[in-house]
Amino acid sequence: MYYTYMIRCADNSIYTGMTNNLEKRINEHIEKDKNCAKYTKTHNAVKLESAWKSKDKSLACKLEYQIKQLTKKQKEDLINGEKISKYLKGKIDARRYRRI
Repeated sequence: MYYTYMIRCADNSIYTGMTNNLEKRINEHIEKDKNCAKYTKTHNAVKLESAWKSKDKSLACKLEYQIKQLTKKQKEDLINGEKISKYLKGKIDARRYRRI
């Protein structure tokens, strides 16, 4: 399994990433581990806001890319429960992702 996730940072920004080990990756961001993203190291990751599961890396990467293209408001809407198909219809097959 692969995961696409959104993390809230201390400055209220949202970081989007992809991994095959969600718990480990989130801890790396929050603890500022040597493997965390430069962005979350400088913006202080606070918590996991939302995540989607997919069966392979390619699907997870596609979703990560599409989420990164969204506006901050659209990302906030996704965090608040909006379905990814609302913003990404025609760009990805939303049925291939499961919110966790």
